[in-house]
Amino acid sequence: VRSEKVHIIAEAGVNHNGDSELAFKLIEAAAKAGADSIKFQTFKAESLVGRDAPKAPYQIKQTGGQETQWEMLKKLKLGENLHKKLMAHSGDCGIDFLSTPFDLKSLEFLMQELGLPRIKLPSGEITNAPLLLKAAWERKPIILSTGMSTLREI
Repeated sequence: VRSEKVHIIAEAGVNHNGDSELAFKLIEAAAKAGADSIKFQTFKAESLVGRDAPKAPYQIKQTGGQETQWEMLKKLKLGENLHKKLMAHSGDCGIDFLSTPFDLKSLEFLMQELGLPRIKLPSGEITNAPLLLKAAWERKPIILSTGMSTLREI
Protein backbone atom coordinates (compact mmCIF):
# COMPACT_ATOMS: atom_id res chain seq x y z
CA VAL A 1 0.00 0.00 0.00
CA ARG A 2 1.37 3.39 -0.99
CA SER A 3 0.93 6.15 1.50
CA GLU A 4 0.90 9.52 -0.17
CA LYS A 5 -0.44 12.84 0.97
CA VAL A 6 -3.83 13.84 -0.36
CA HIS A 7 -3.50 16.61 -2.96
CA ILE A 8 -6.10 19.35 -2.48
CA ILE A 9 -7.13 21.31 -5.59
CA ALA A 10 -8.97 24.60 -5.04
CA GLU A 11 -11.49 25.19 -7.83
CA ALA A 12 -11.28 28.74 -9.12
CA GLY A 13 -12.84 27.85 -12.47
CA VAL A 14 -14.40 31.03 -13.84
CA ASN A 15 -15.28 32.37 -10.39
CA HIS A 16 -12.98 35.33 -11.07
CA ASN A 17 -15.85 36.65 -13.22
CA GLY A 18 -13.36 38.02 -15.75
CA ASP A 19 -11.71 40.20 -13.08
CA SER A 20 -7.94 39.62 -12.97
CA GLU A 21 -7.62 41.18 -9.52
CA LEU A 22 -10.16 38.70 -8.19
CA ALA A 23 -8.25 35.84 -9.87
CA PHE A 24 -5.12 36.81 -7.93
CA LYS A 25 -7.13 36.99 -4.70
CA LEU A 26 -8.54 33.50 -5.34
CA ILE A 27 -4.98 32.18 -5.53
CA GLU A 28 -4.09 33.86 -2.25
CA ALA A 29 -7.23 32.51 -0.56
CA ALA A 30 -6.50 28.99 -1.82
CA ALA A 31 -2.94 29.15 -0.50
CA LYS A 32 -4.12 30.52 2.84
CA ALA A 33 -6.66 27.68 3.09
CA GLY A 34 -3.89 25.12 2.59
CA ALA A 35 -4.66 23.99 -0.95
CA ASP A 36 -1.87 22.30 -2.89
CA SER A 37 -3.10 23.57 -6.27
CA ILE A 38 -5.53 26.05 -7.72
CA LYS A 39 -7.38 25.29 -10.95
CA PHE A 40 -8.76 27.73 -13.48
CA GLN A 41 -10.33 27.09 -16.91
CA THR A 42 -8.73 27.72 -20.28
CA PHE A 43 -10.87 27.95 -23.39
CA LYS A 44 -11.58 29.76 -26.62
CA ALA A 45 -15.23 30.84 -26.63
CA GLU A 46 -15.45 30.30 -30.38
CA SER A 47 -14.41 26.65 -29.91
CA LEU A 48 -17.18 26.00 -27.39
CA VAL A 49 -20.32 27.72 -28.64
CA GLY A 50 -21.71 29.55 -31.63
CA ARG A 51 -22.00 33.34 -31.47
CA ASP A 52 -25.79 33.16 -31.14
CA ALA A 53 -25.96 30.33 -28.58
CA PRO A 54 -28.39 31.25 -25.81
CA LYS A 55 -27.39 30.91 -22.19
CA ALA A 56 -28.55 27.95 -20.15
CA PRO A 57 -31.31 28.67 -17.61
CA TYR A 58 -28.89 28.58 -14.65
CA GLN A 59 -26.62 31.08 -16.45
CA ILE A 60 -29.53 33.44 -17.08
CA LYS A 61 -30.49 33.18 -13.42
CA GLN A 62 -26.95 34.13 -12.36
CA THR A 63 -26.00 36.71 -14.98
CA GLY A 64 -29.20 37.79 -16.72
CA GLY A 65 -30.30 37.08 -20.26
CA GLN A 66 -29.12 40.20 -22.08
CA GLU A 67 -26.09 38.57 -23.69
CA THR A 68 -25.43 35.32 -25.52
CA GLN A 69 -23.44 32.46 -24.03
CA TRP A 70 -20.57 33.34 -26.40
CA GLU A 71 -20.50 36.94 -25.12
CA MET A 72 -20.51 35.71 -21.52
CA LEU A 73 -17.66 33.27 -22.18
CA LYS A 74 -15.60 35.98 -23.89
CA LYS A 75 -15.80 38.01 -20.66
CA LEU A 76 -14.73 35.01 -18.56
CA LYS A 77 -11.77 34.03 -20.75
CA LEU A 78 -8.31 34.47 -19.24
CA GLY A 79 -5.77 35.74 -21.76
CA GLU A 80 -2.44 34.01 -22.30
CA ASN A 81 -0.41 36.74 -20.56
CA LEU A 82 -2.74 36.63 -17.58
CA HIS A 83 -2.33 32.84 -17.40
CA LYS A 84 1.43 33.35 -17.12
CA LYS A 85 1.01 35.96 -14.37
CA LEU A 86 -1.42 33.76 -12.46
CA MET A 87 0.94 30.82 -12.72
CA ALA A 88 3.82 32.94 -11.38
CA HIS A 89 1.65 34.28 -8.56
CA SER A 90 0.60 30.75 -7.66
CA GLY A 91 4.26 29.78 -7.36
CA ASP A 92 4.94 32.87 -5.24
CA CYS A 93 2.08 31.78 -2.95
CA GLY A 94 3.45 28.25 -2.70
CA ILE A 95 0.77 26.39 -4.64
CA ASP A 96 0.66 24.72 -8.05
CA PHE A 97 -1.22 26.29 -10.95
CA LEU A 98 -3.59 24.08 -12.96
CA SER A 99 -6.08 24.90 -15.65
CA THR A 100 -8.63 22.76 -17.42
CA PRO A 101 -8.49 22.99 -21.23
CA PHE A 102 -11.74 22.76 -23.14
CA ASP A 103 -10.26 22.69 -26.65
CA LEU A 104 -7.12 21.54 -28.46
CA LYS A 105 -5.50 24.97 -28.74
CA SER A 106 -5.97 25.59 -25.04
CA LEU A 107 -4.43 22.19 -24.23
CA GLU A 108 -1.44 23.01 -26.45
CA PHE A 109 -0.99 26.38 -24.75
CA LEU A 110 -1.10 24.89 -21.26
CA MET A 111 1.32 22.08 -22.08
CA GLN A 112 3.71 23.72 -24.54
CA GLU A 113 3.86 27.34 -23.41
CA LEU A 114 3.14 27.04 -19.70
CA GLY A 115 4.68 23.59 -19.30
CA LEU A 116 2.13 22.39 -16.77
CA PRO A 117 3.25 19.17 -15.06
CA ARG A 118 -0.17 17.53 -15.25
CA ILE A 119 -3.40 17.78 -17.23
CA LYS A 120 -6.86 18.16 -15.68
CA LEU A 121 -9.62 17.29 -18.13
CA PRO A 122 -13.27 18.20 -17.48
CA SER A 123 -16.06 15.65 -17.25
CA GLY A 124 -17.93 17.38 -20.08
CA GLU A 125 -15.11 16.45 -22.46
CA ILE A 126 -14.95 12.76 -21.55
CA THR A 127 -16.24 11.81 -25.01
CA ASN A 128 -14.04 14.35 -26.84
CA ALA A 129 -11.69 11.82 -28.45
CA PRO A 130 -9.36 14.38 -30.12
CA LEU A 131 -8.81 16.18 -26.80
CA LEU A 132 -8.30 12.94 -24.86
CA LEU A 133 -5.84 11.60 -27.44
CA LYS A 134 -3.88 14.85 -27.58
CA ALA A 135 -3.70 14.87 -23.78
CA ALA A 136 -2.44 11.28 -23.77
CA TRP A 137 0.28 12.16 -26.29
CA GLU A 138 1.59 14.79 -23.85
CA ARG A 139 2.77 11.91 -21.64
CA LYS A 140 1.96 13.80 -18.45
CA PRO A 141 -0.24 12.66 -15.58
CA ILE A 142 -3.94 13.18 -16.34
CA ILE A 143 -6.66 13.98 -13.84
CA LEU A 144 -9.90 13.02 -15.60
CA SER A 145 -13.16 14.21 -14.12
CA THR A 146 -16.00 11.76 -14.61
CA GLY A 147 -19.02 13.55 -13.12
CA MET A 148 -22.29 12.76 -14.91
CA SER A 149 -20.50 10.16 -17.07
CA THR A 150 -21.70 6.64 -17.57
CA LEU A 151 -19.44 3.69 -16.87
CA ARG A 152 -19.39 3.00 -20.61
CA GLU A 153 -18.14 6.54 -21.34
CA ILE A 154 -15.42 6.19 -18.73
